[in-house]
Amino acid sequence: MAKVDYFARKLDDKNRLTLPTEVRDEFAEGIVVTRGFGTYLHAYPKEVWQQDVESRLKGDILDERIADLNVRFRMGKKEVVPDNKQGRITLDSDLLGFAEIQQNIVAVRVGQYWRLGSPKNINS
Repeated sequence: MAKVDYFARKLDDKNRLTLPTEVRDEFAEGIVVTRGFGTYLHAYPKEVWQQDVESRLKGDILDERIADLNVRFRMGKKEVVPDNKQGRITLDSDLLGFAEIQQNIVAVRVGQYWRLGSPKNINS
């Protein structure tokens, strides 16, 4: 199966995103969705979140930069598991509002995670 680095979808009326078949295995154990650095979201495979992100968020207890990162990534953080039948995940309305996503959504692979955003904000 070819590697997919980009896809565009429309959310359904229940804020569900259908993942392409080619990326479903990557997210089979779950997805952690957080606010991004701009007007977009980050979507981490659960394993990447646990192994790479959590360890970096621990840092020095008195490091204000680490504290700010914790606030950004933990505020509104949702962990979801795609349904087995159609590979859908439900995105929280607060996160969608933060990223200004209404119905159209674009996903771009950024190394080990994905950036999710509206077509107009994906690069911001």
